[in-house]
Amino acid sequence: MAVLALDTSAAVTVSLVDDDGGRLAARSADERRRHAESLAPLIEQVLADAGLTRTDVTAVVGGTGPAPFTGLRVGLVTARTLALALGVDVLGVPSVDVLAAQAVSDLGLAPGDEVLVATDARRKEVYWARYRVVAHEGPHGVPVVDRLRGPDVGRAADVAAEHLDPPAEAGARLAVVGEGATLYAEHLTADEDAPTVPDATVLARLALARRAAGEDLPTEPLYLRRPDVQVPGAAKRASEATA
Repeated sequence: MAVLALDTSAAVTVSLVDDDGGRLAARSADERRRHAESLAPLIEQVLADAGLTRTDVTAVVGGTGPAPFTGLRVGLVTARTLALALGVDVLGVPSVDVLAAQAVSDLGLAPGDEVLVATDARRKEVYWARYRVVAHEGPHGVPVVDRLRGPDVGRAADVAAEHLDPPAEAGARLAVVGEGATLYAEHLTADEDAPTVPDATVLARLALARRAAGEDLPTEPLYLRRPDVQVPGAAKRASEATA
């Protein structure tokens, strides 16, 4: 029995875990423009690595972002289509939640510490969300975090001004993580060894923990703004154009 998780909010990451969250196989590709070409082969590779077939999959999890339109859409459409074909549940978890949970483990954060996740939104902007650590380890071995604010999108300089001064409650640490923090280091300086892209294994474990807790796990994508490419509007009539 296996849960397949995939995230295309930044790079392409795919993982298979068992029903307890134990990792069976994982693959990733540092691809930011051709998510569709990378995702299907990675899914087949993790299944082969685990010695399983698609019929062994009992649920599919997709990272819901926020992220730019095209890449995020590829992952969520794939997750929904595959789950529908297999007749299994499809579960969604925000990708920024995954990064926050990774930060707790990777940086050794303690309860009461906070995490500012900043991912690349292009246009010198970041998608961001802020969290407080509840427990270093919870169900399925995944850290427990509470989202305090976000997700939202804004200029890196504005996000830094709003969240880094004051940094956190007295005595608490504020960790800054995510690819946006490394891209806009003049404003948002990422912690050393901070995670930059979501780990699909952590994504799967978060989904399992939240499903067990009875939480709703929608798969609607978190775009937060309109796509860069727009469908052209209808041509104006001559009378309208000269009015």
